[in-house]
Amino acid sequence: MSHAQCNMAATVERGGNTNLSKSMSLQKTLSAASPLVLRIVAECPVTKARACDLILPRSAVSTPVFMPVGTQGTLKGITVDQLEDLGCKICLGNTYHLGMRPGPDLIEKANGLHGFMNWKRNLLTDSGGFQMVSLVELSEVTEEGVKFKSPYDGKEIILSPEKSISIQNSLGSDIMMQLDDVVSSTVTGPRVEEAMHRSVRWLDRCIAANKNPDRQNLFAIIQGGLNAELRKACLNEMTQRDVPGFAIGGLSGGEEKEDFWRMVTLSTDYLPREKPRYLMGVGYAVDLVVCVALGCDMFDCVFPTRTARFGSALVPWGSLQLKQKMYAKDFQPIDPDCQCPTCKRHSRAYLHALFKIDTAAMHHITIHNIAYQFTLMRSVRQSIVEGRFPEFIQTFMRRMFPSRDQYPGWAVDALASVNITLE
Repeated sequence: MSHAQCNMAATVERGGNTNLSKSMSLQKTLSAASPLVLRIVAECPVTKARACDLILPRSAVSTPVFMPVGTQGTLKGITVDQLEDLGCKICLGNTYHLGMRPGPDLIEKANGLHGFMNWKRNLLTDSGGFQMVSLVELSEVTEEGVKFKSPYDGKEIILSPEKSISIQNSLGSDIMMQLDDVVSSTVTGPRVEEAMHRSVRWLDRCIAANKNPDRQNLFAIIQGGLNAELRKACLNEMTQRDVPGFAIGGLSGGEEKEDFWRMVTLSTDYLPREKPRYLMGVGYAVDLVVCVALGCDMFDCVFPTRTARFGSALVPWGSLQLKQKMYAKDFQPIDPDCQCPTCKRHSRAYLHALFKIDTAAMHHITIHNIAYQFTLMRSVRQSIVEGRFPEFIQTFMRRMFPSRDQYPGWAVDALASVNITLE
């Protein structure tokens, strides 16, 4: 499709002009109406991609958006001020870990997690359900909730839907996630159906338990594993609930990529157009671009911060392993085109040398990697708004992979499903 044809895309505005004063006016009225408004700014006429303004009481979030993960009220290796300077409008906290320590009572006394970590922008908290998979040897699932042995002191606790929401109410996050019954994406059989139906029942319990529906948005999480019929059944049930947004859960856990993208696009086909769509646990650059094309708005992953701690710097052509000897005398920045503080001040050689003697190297690379994710998502959004997202995809893939025969087969198939034939 030509650039001119893309520019003919219908730009859908909810409530008229999307200028700053309009957004600020909307934010002032949120508490009287709804704690979340999704305004669709532009839609790609070729793919399912869209650019939206997700307006929350503290600030508007431009989507598509990547949300960094701050498990215990901080991103490892980066300060709140630095995160704010990079342009972050929303980041994550972990209900399970924060509920364990320092605990919801202490955080509530600090005016919630925002006050505790001195973060003035938006926060999303997960439900604690993911620990069913990551700490499976310490947990047991019943209809009441998830029984855990604390990894800190070995004490037994039960995380129920009501308890998860109670902790999140104390944390004061702008977006809360329901407690869902999470099974590994590689699990098949009756357990997947059991988890899907239980997630629906637990959603109703979470809705009933939310003490602050006027201030805190509760998102449902679509389950069903890799079974299309179970996914459809879950979508049908959960979309009957009037929740502010929906997440696509139970993926990015080691399943085949062909199965992954098919479940993603099936979900966005059935999710309501007027509500945000959050694909959980996705952070690789190719995955982000492809899943935007499949209709997702929000993403999170520990990948950019975790990989930084191993000396891996993200770049538009993949990554640089800065611990390798080949960078010892390389005085270029990580990415000559990057405007982040690390690339403006430090060379690959400096970071290579620093990595051997000081954890500050991880700090510098973390800043760069988060900046890379934000720049990527801003570029994706701009291309959608300007009607040239299909061209953006072509350019992105050509730069990421030296030759077309290196394109991942799953990405080729996924993009073909939304009318993009990679050149």
